[in-house]
Amino acid sequence: MKKKLYISVCMFLFVVISLNGQTLNELREKKDKTQKEIEYTNRLLEKTGKTSKATINRLALINEQIKLQEELIRDYNTQINLLQSSIDENRSVIQMMNSDLEKIRRDYARMIQQAYRKRGDYNRLVFLLSSETFNQAYKRLLYIRQMTQHRQKQLEQIEALQLVLQQKNMELNEQREEKQEVLVQQMQEISLLKNSKKEQNATYSQLQKRQRELKEHLQYQQTIAQRLDKEIQRIIEEEARKSREMTKTPEYQLTSDNFAKNKGRFPWPTENGIITDRFGEHAHPVLKNIIVNNNGVDITTRPGEKARSIFKGTVSRVFAVPGGNTAVIIRHGEYISVYSNLAEVYVKQGDELDVKQDIGLIFVDKDDDDKTILKFQVWRENVKLNPEDWIAK
Repeated sequence: MKKKLYISVCMFLFVVISLNGQTLNELREKKDKTQKEIEYTNRLLEKTGKTSKATINRLALINEQIKLQEELIRDYNTQINLLQSSIDENRSVIQMMNSDLEKIRRDYARMIQQAYRKRGDYNRLVFLLSSETFNQAYKRLLYIRQMTQHRQKQLEQIEALQLVLQQKNMELNEQREEKQEVLVQQMQEISLLKNSKKEQNATYSQLQKRQRELKEHLQYQQTIAQRLDKEIQRIIEEEARKSREMTKTPEYQLTSDNFAKNKGRFPWPTENGIITDRFGEHAHPVLKNIIVNNNGVDITTRPGEKARSIFKGTVSRVFAVPGGNTAVIIRHGEYISVYSNLAEVYVKQGDELDVKQDIGLIFVDKDDDDKTILKFQVWRENVKLNPEDWIAK
């Protein structure tokens, strides 16, 4: 009963440790991805930091960097807790195995001692020859063989347990070392976070002193955005009317269904980038009591970056907005994706596009620290959708 209980406990602990190992691996992958995003944001900040003038875009990048750093610190903390849990579980298994190994060793030593003491009285040959019948001699021979096999099995158990214990102790040491490394990394990231918050405060203070300039710039941006949104709305309503009038082909419905099924898994509309302005209404980062509205997301990237299609579809419109550069609308059945603020366009109306196919070059604002932003939207006919719900996390 005790042996069965021990085996069950060991199996349970093994499963728990395996699950923790899987979680740790997933956490390591997530942490590596977040670190890459932080490095990319740092490169963008270095690009915008060439001038001493604070900008809204730079503040947005710093804000995003702080979010990523805080997320990374939380991941470090989770990893430390998981490693400590694995260390504790490994210790428990090692203690149980040491206890079992000690018991097997004592039993084995006792058996060898008994065999040594009785080697004269119970010589195998005498033991067999002293049998009264052939059947008794046969049974004694089987007994001798069983005892020999039992001793051999116990010896094998001891050797196997010693090997497993050696491996477990190595794992334990590796986990302790990894925990210490993670603790050091966490402390370094906390220090970097403090520096980012100092820079955030300094940038915010500089922008606060330019309230009037910021309001004028915001009004200009809102005028352009309204023009763009009005044109997009007009085109989408026209497309929706045509869609209602036309007969829905099986291909149209299949494209719509496939688009919907891939929600949360679409590639980004840029190869690299950071979301610096999110969907919907939210407070202006500097100006008080000012609410801004975004029908999509703003993705800040590097000069030279291209916009690309998130899914196969047909180019519905290519149009320009004064002050807002060029925009492209792609239809995917009843869904529509919009890519605006393009300096150059590589496609034309009616073109059939594939996933990740280049659409155009994103505009670089030379007067604003080479700010490079793709404005990206997703609609279902005339209903605005949050792009972050559709692209891969």
